[in-house]
Amino acid sequence: MVGSPDFLTGKGQDQSSEFQELESPEGELHLRFYITPTTELALPAIGIKEVISRTPDTITPIPNASPLLLGTLNFRGRVIWVADLGQFLGESTSLNTDRPEIPVIAIEDQDTMLGLAVDQIVGMDWLDVETGFQMPNNAPDSMAPFLRGEWVLDTQNNKTLQLLDQVAILRSARWAA
Repeated sequence: MVGSPDFLTGKGQDQSSEFQELESPEGELHLRFYITPTTELALPAIGIKEVISRTPDTITPIPNASPLLLGTLNFRGRVIWVADLGQFLGESTSLNTDRPEIPVIAIEDQDTMLGLAVDQIVGMDWLDVETGFQMPNNAPDSMAPFLRGEWVLDTQNNKTLQLLDQVAILRSARWAA
């Protein structure tokens, strides 16, 4: 073809004499989300099976189940429990399920899977657990057993991003209550 770039020789349109350097991200990949309009948390991406949005009618309520559980849903032929993560972590108000879709984070460890219903998904971010990461300072007692630590995002406004431990959430005795 006339005028098309030759990728084998490096000669062609829009070729510069130097290669562009790619920025390598620092840290580990994490999912950021809100459990309430003001409480932002993160989970390590490595423990997340998938992030899905489901309509409230696809989550089947189960009678006499824990109030922490919204119900079950079919996830690729597998039935998984869906929990209100905010309620599980001690929030006083339950998740608003009167909306078109509910974001659900499916976490998994050793063939145990659980869906965590949250208020809003922010997105994926590279966060460095080596720098700026510290033990939580003002974590509520109900949330403390499930935190790995936190990053201070804004010292003036005292804004932090707390990192959850998905294995501690999955293995918690609170599910039996």
